[in-house]
Amino acid sequence: MTEAEFLHLVCQNPVNAAILDRLPQLAAPQAHLVAGCLFGAVWNAQSGRPPGENVNDYDLFYYDPDPSYEAEDAVIRRAGELFADLDVRVEVRNQARVHLWFEARFGQTRPPIESVRQGIEQFLVRCTCLGIDEHGGLYAPCGLDELEVGLLRPNPLNADDGRLYAEKAASYRRRWPWLREGADV
Repeated sequence: MTEAEFLHLVCQNPVNAAILDRLPQLAAPQAHLVAGCLFGAVWNAQSGRPPGENVNDYDLFYYDPDPSYEAEDAVIRRAGELFADLDVRVEVRNQARVHLWFEARFGQTRPPIESVRQGIEQFLVRCTCLGIDEHGGLYAPCGLDELEVGLLRPNPLNADDGRLYAEKAASYRRRWPWLREGADV
């Protein structure tokens, strides 16, 4: 799958297209649309399903060195106004804050990171390490080959003990049963 093919499939979901079109207006540093809404659009197309099916929410990452709750809340409120008419859940997270809440939510520590891309690089499943920035540029540090063939593998850059990966992979396989786990493409 080429970058152009990937971006085309992502934008078949009209919510993705609208978010990407408006993302520059959010004025959040290093803003990226990430995660399930991206790979879900690809896997839905391959499954003959509507592009937005099985998408739980739309994740936006940004990076502001101010890790205060108040600063993040201001961006969350702006996003709420900007995307209100889309009638979907848009989750906005400052990647400079992740280490502050990750252990309480997931039971594992996470060191501070220094960019959105560093956050994307640490997703649990290699083929889901994907983000599209506010200029429409794709960031896919693990490439698109495993995504295209539906190969799920743990990401060695994630400090997971295997539990979170197993839960995530099982969730994906419930929604897209043709996905497989393995070591090779």
